[in-house]
Amino acid sequence: MGPALPLTINVPEHGSRRLIKDLHAQLRSAIIDGRLKPGLRLPSSRSLAQEWRVSRNCVVAVYDLLLSEGYIRALPRGGTYVADTALRPTERGKALPLDNLQSPLARHWRSKPRIFRFEPSSGFEFDFGVGVPDTSVFPFDWWRRLSARALRAFSRAPGGYAEPEGRQSLREAIARHVSLTRAVACNADDVVVTSGAQQAFNLLARVLVTPGKTVVALEDPGYPPMREAFVSCGAKLAPVPVDSEGIVVERIPHGARIVCVTPSHQFPMGCVMSARRRAALLDFARRRRAVVIEDDYDGEFSHTGRPLDALKTLDTAHCVFYVGTFSKCLFPALRLGFVVVPAWAREAVIAAKQRSDWHGALLSQDALAVFMAEGHLARHVRKMRSVYRERRDVLLHALRQLPGVDVLPAEAGLHVTTLLPRRLNAARIAAAAANDGIRIYSLEWCSISKKRPNGLLWGLGQIATPRVEAGVQRLSRMLR
Repeated sequence: MGPALPLTINVPEHGSRRLIKDLHAQLRSAIIDGRLKPGLRLPSSRSLAQEWRVSRNCVVAVYDLLLSEGYIRALPRGGTYVADTALRPTERGKALPLDNLQSPLARHWRSKPRIFRFEPSSGFEFDFGVGVPDTSVFPFDWWRRLSARALRAFSRAPGGYAEPEGRQSLREAIARHVSLTRAVACNADDVVVTSGAQQAFNLLARVLVTPGKTVVALEDPGYPPMREAFVSCGAKLAPVPVDSEGIVVERIPHGARIVCVTPSHQFPMGCVMSARRRAALLDFARRRRAVVIEDDYDGEFSHTGRPLDALKTLDTAHCVFYVGTFSKCLFPALRLGFVVVPAWAREAVIAAKQRSDWHGALLSQDALAVFMAEGHLARHVRKMRSVYRERRDVLLHALRQLPGVDVLPAEAGLHVTTLLPRRLNAARIAAAAANDGIRIYSLEWCSISKKRPNGLLWGLGQIATPRVEAGVQRLSRMLR
């Protein structure tokens, strides 16, 4: 009787810890390089176990690995076969390049890879970068004490896996926080803790998007990482223009089922969505049976009085998902955010969170819960609101001295936006500024339409107040 398989298999020594791994690798390699042809019926696990002189459970484990990877297929009471769709080599014996993968997602990521990196500010003399707050006055002493307290509690009662939606104590603290500061009426059951706002966008995309079908309307210009979260899940994007009142609701396609907005401080143009537009947007969502994703990334930093209430406050149709983050009011490395979800979507979002990473870091959650409960967060936000307001005032005064530069209103948030005359190219100026020790971003990277705004983003988080005017003066030489 000949061998059960038409190829030679080198079986590791009896008792080897690499037995299953080596057998799997050899069979997988034989399928990829074509020695085991598509449609070939594979021997039974019993016959292979006898030939290789290993346990049947070992062969079953190897088959299960190949089955999970898509290299083989099993028919009920019909045997096991090499899959027809297994990855095949090119004529030179190499794996197929990404160009040959025809799925829409593969085409997108091949042509438009997006990896957003934040370089350390130490390499710049003047840092007007956006997205990172000032941590120089953060109460790290208090944070260290609360983290140590949380660690001591863990040592007394080491925990296992926890709730995917986050610690009960933190969700209660978040519910109180958004109720007091943003007028969002919710309780702990409505809150799902995430690893920053970016994971919240990804979870919502996975829950709400049907690949290739769901139309997602986004502000243009808008926040690129949010956009990429929906693209990666197969959404069809519909860019919608923004004016001084926020997203132009009349331009949202009727077929849009998801609308993503930053109403409290539009990113990157800086406007606050007017009450008229808020009512129109919620009416659109109600009539079209759409949902709205509200990104309130830095709305707590108002420069003209009490922050405007969140869009979620007006939501009577339960169609708004309110996304918040602690990256701007505390620090990005904390990697904690949250989403307030309507009751009808709660279980789906929690399930998506569990499939993503089961749950977030428990020590950070416990420390933050106490940090908020004892009032440290509220005090820190009040302090930083004053710091950023002072920097914003100095920056606005300096920018208004620049001829031909249009300074947009900046009533909230951690950046100011300016538009440049046509004769100046903002992207080239930002590149030249980097070579001269100034970090600043152009608006170009925020837009996906052909007609992109020509302007600059001036961040307030990484530059000390006394350095603001000198930085503007240095960059003004390039504007001339």
